[in-house]
Amino acid sequence: MTGLVPIRRALLSVSDKTGLEALAAALVRHGVALVSTGGTAAALRGWGHQVIDVAALTGSPEMMDGRVKTLHPKVHGGLLAVRGNAQHEAAMAEHDIAPIDLAVINLYPFQQTVASGASAADIIENIDIGGPAMVRSSAKNHASVAILTDPAQYEAFVAALDADGGATPLALRTGLAAAAYAHTAAYDAAVAGWFARVAIAGGDAFMPVMPLAFTRQEVLRYGENPHQSAALYRPQGGGEGGIAGARQLQGKALSYNNLNDADGALELIAEFRGQAPACAIIKHANPCGVAMGETLVDAYRAALACDPVSAFGGIIAFNQPLDGATAQAIAALFTEVVIAPAADADAVAVFAARKNLRLLVADLPDPRRAGLVLKQIGGGMLVQSRDNGAVTRDGCKVVSARAPTEAEWADMLFAWTIARHVKSNAIVYARGGSTAGIGAGQMSRLDSTRIAATKARDAAEAAGWLVPRTHGSAVASDAFFPFADGLVAAAEAGATAIIQPGGSVRDAEVIAAADERGLAMVFTGQRHFRH
Repeated sequence: MTGLVPIRRALLSVSDKTGLEALAAALVRHGVALVSTGGTAAALRGWGHQVIDVAALTGSPEMMDGRVKTLHPKVHGGLLAVRGNAQHEAAMAEHDIAPIDLAVINLYPFQQTVASGASAADIIENIDIGGPAMVRSSAKNHASVAILTDPAQYEAFVAALDADGGATPLALRTGLAAAAYAHTAAYDAAVAGWFARVAIAGGDAFMPVMPLAFTRQEVLRYGENPHQSAALYRPQGGGEGGIAGARQLQGKALSYNNLNDADGALELIAEFRGQAPACAIIKHANPCGVAMGETLVDAYRAALACDPVSAFGGIIAFNQPLDGATAQAIAALFTEVVIAPAADADAVAVFAARKNLRLLVADLPDPRRAGLVLKQIGGGMLVQSRDNGAVTRDGCKVVSARAPTEAEWADMLFAWTIARHVKSNAIVYARGGSTAGIGAGQMSRLDSTRIAATKARDAAEAAGWLVPRTHGSAVASDAFFPFADGLVAAAEAGATAIIQPGGSVRDAEVIAAADERGLAMVFTGQRHFRH
């Protein structure tokens, strides 16, 4: 019932030799004959083990710079032959093929070669052929053959070997076979993905078949809601960094919602990479306050002042290393996650008293980087290029009778940067390098405009200001105003300048409304819907 199969002969051919010495010693202890290739054979001999070279086994030397060495009937016949099958056993006897009961294979370091910036020729040379073939052969015949593809499997494998007197049970071999096919699928996906990126560079952005391979990094406590299960996966062979690559210095395990919101916070604050101190506060994947300042603590206080109610239990991100003074200011507010490129000892000490607060350090990604964004829908997947668009002052067109002042230009461009990260319909009021009011995710642009103004009035009352910070502000809209009513509502809230894509059939009506109220308005020609 257990399907125990004794291991008498093992084939070892690995690029990553981590843990190999201990594994080989365990195999030898159980009387297993070792067959190996090239560098693996040399390593085994260096540890004092007797090794049969694959070339001696096959009677054929390695050739073509090692491209051809294991693609031989004496290798694949030994892996694929069905034990107990009279026809297979007769073929083995006729062709002098000995069974192989264990294969220990890991593949050429393709992903690492790509990540190193190697040439196309070197990358192609690191596409493994013989390795995947042996892995698949072994996994297919898992009724008789065990296949190890990851050094992380060795310890448990040796424990099972010891427990069963040098044999492997079927349940173990089945699990290893499943892992092996996942391993080769991920490897092939990485190769296909590289070729896809080469094709993208050549102008074909979307391949007929999209290869995807992800490795589970962590099982999360639950999903978006407690009745949902969830896990975090990263691209096979690593990724481009981002929130999945952040390092957690302290606090509870991150939840699904923490990661989703923290991703939005990191992407937004990356807009200010290399600039003056900046802070972004995110709640439910939307910014509720963003500001720049002379210091990080100034930026934090200005961002908090935009919407102190929504900031409760939010995610706070910074574009510069976190210091103790800023951490002390944050400590007065209940906060789920704080993210920064680094944190000094004083900041770490302040947060040490807040055991549940998650402190993350992460490199800021390039907001203009290219790439693809995937979104699952019922029965399929939507794929698009990353929204890495940005506008400059020179790229905008002044459409109002009055041109913006220098201060209005600065506020408009700041508001436009934030609006890219607000769910549609998005409206952002900004003044003096900080947001004054944010309206997000409404079905009507007019509603977003009014909600943002209402939040600004509430914040003014909470701070004891005489007037909301929307007075004298600039307004950014992620898409055009379809009617003049949204612009009128912004003017009533005290805005003096508008930045929007333009392109509505009623642009003339909207421009006339701006001129009637003395507003400066520019068109960007670029929309930023975010759903």
